Amino acid sequence: MPPSPPLQLVALLLLSLLLRSATAAEYTVGDGPWDTGTNYATWSDKHAFLAGDILVFQYVRSQHNVLQVTEATYRSCDTGGGGVAGVIKSYDTGYDRVQLTEPNATYWFICDFPGHCLGGMRLAVKVAAGGGGGGGGGGGSPPPSGVPLHPPAAGGAGRSQWPAWGLTLAVLLVVFHYCIIIF
Repeated sequence: MPPSPPLQLVALLLLSLLLRSATAAEYTVGDGPWDTGTNYATWSDKHAFLAGDILVFQYVRSQHNVLQVTEATYRSCDTGGGGVAGVIKSYDTGYDRVQLTEPNATYWFICDFPGHCLGGMRLAVKVAAGGGGGGGGGGGSPPPSGVPLHPPAAGGAGRSQWPAWGLTLAVLLVVFHYCIIIF
């Protein structure tokens, strides 16, 4: 005999909650506007970034921009005057969403307005392996000294604290229970 509609609804709600908790986290960079008044090294140390997470840069576009750059450009704050040397990608909408797609990589961001990068408007983000459940930070070369590492055990905003196997087990238990009720 098939399960009653309320039981089906509960199973579907539980499954959707489990899957939602496994999605990427979204971070507003600096927990506010991208500006010269935030210590981005301290902010990034508070988070464990995983592949798939999204950084949101919010700023006044006539006063700031966001450039994803090489490590050398991050350290020197020098894009060659024209915003070209060492620039991987540039953003200037005032509300930029950047997905961290590469596990075990460091992403480097600066503001290219005169004096802003040297004034502290730069962000280094170390991405661990992952994709929803917390992964190890192994592989790849470690960032150079002065770049904060992010412990993979810490949680991100809105991310499940379950390890990946825990989520898989929970989903399998729900499916198994549902199958037993049907048959």
